[in-house]
Amino acid sequence: MTFTPLGDTLKNKIDKNSILGRQLESAGSIEAAETVLREMFGDLANQAKPLFLKNRTLTVSCASSAIAQEIRVNQVKIVENINAKLGKNEVDRIRYLA
Repeated sequence: MTFTPLGDTLKNKIDKNSILGRQLESAGSIEAAETVLREMFGDLANQAKPLFLKNRTLTVSCASSAIAQEIRVNQVKIVENINAKLGKNEVDRIRYLA
């Protein structure tokens, strides 16, 4: 009986086209967005929560219209920083829920 290393099995199950693979990529995008918002806005970032990534659009829930406006003004830089952290162009735009 031969054994397959666990790492190989996981790589085979979690390819980029599988549902689980897409969910993991989305979770990575959310984490990167949280980090970028924290780096750019400091404590103000606590008022904004990245929710999900769908069709290359990151949806962010904003506690106030003021933080939504700050994110809107800096959208290009935020998207560039998120994509730089991910090492690929995963996010094209940001959608705001206030």
